[in-house]
Amino acid sequence: MEEMKQINLEYQAEIHHLISGSRYDGKEDFAVVLQPFLHNSFIPYIGVREADTTFFSVDCFHISERAHAEMAIALWNNMLEPVGRKQAYNNFTYDRSKIQCPTEVRYESTTNASAHPCAPSQPLWVPLVVGVVSLLVGIATAWFVCSFVLQKRSKGEFSGDTKATGL
Repeated sequence: MEEMKQINLEYQAEIHHLISGSRYDGKEDFAVVLQPFLHNSFIPYIGVREADTTFFSVDCFHISERAHAEMAIALWNNMLEPVGRKQAYNNFTYDRSKIQCPTEVRYESTTNASAHPCAPSQPLWVPLVVGVVSLLVGIATAWFVCSFVLQKRSKGEFSGDTKATGL
């Protein structure tokens, strides 16, 4: 168990080193944010040095549905917390009421952008007008094509040309 803890700490240190380096600096379209909800995690115990086996599957290696649920809640909450103030542990309480909900305050504190990313970059009426104009152009184009085809067919039928009718 001690060896596993040491490997885990070394892995976390390498991830932190990778993220804090200059590799991702200056990227306009990419960001890396460490979600440290398992940084100081521990295996929950139910007695003296007796691990709570409900967090593991039958093979005792993979995690159970309960552990997945706990980690999903911790990850979700971590993503709503600002960088530098993220929870670095999971308390494994199996309590659904600890799920945080997004709010404007949480959003404002987790971003550095001054503008809301969901705010439209153009007025709302622009896509509406473009959609209506596109629809009208499509209808007009279809009408012209159908008119042309019908006109060609009608000329072929009344001219007595048997090649145009297929007879």
